[in-house]
Amino acid sequence: MAMMEEFKKFAMKGNVVDLAVGVIIGGAFGRIVDSLVKDVIMPPVGMLFGNLNFADYYIPLNHQPYGLPLAEAQKAGAVLAYGNFLTILLNFLILAFIIFQMVRLMNRVRDGFRRKEEEEQVVVVAPEEVLLLREIRDSLKNR
Repeated sequence: MAMMEEFKKFAMKGNVVDLAVGVIIGGAFGRIVDSLVKDVIMPPVGMLFGNLNFADYYIPLNHQPYGLPLAEAQKAGAVLAYGNFLTILLNFLILAFIIFQMVRLMNRVRDGFRRKEEEEQVVVVAPEEVLLLREIRDSLKNR
């Protein structure tokens, strides 16, 4: 029973719950980026290259004829589907850039809060004895 209590304590820690939420949101965000690349970015890029679908770019490895859709070529044997890889690579680059921008924004916000906290810190007033000693020193210098 002690092991179950220990597991419960571990599973309910804030870091584990935060990680679970991050993984779930990250998965959903990944699907959004995948759709962005596949449905919004790649069609215009494909049009620039003559209405070609990057997902259908492949190198046949089992003597399949060129020009078959990727699914049919894969049914006929092994293929090197580099177009699919390029699409997934573009997904990754866009996702990495978006995450970089989010982290950059969060760092700016955090630094802004730190500066604000530093400005709000109370100005330490020197004790009266120190002020009197400074006045005496200054008056001695002026003689």
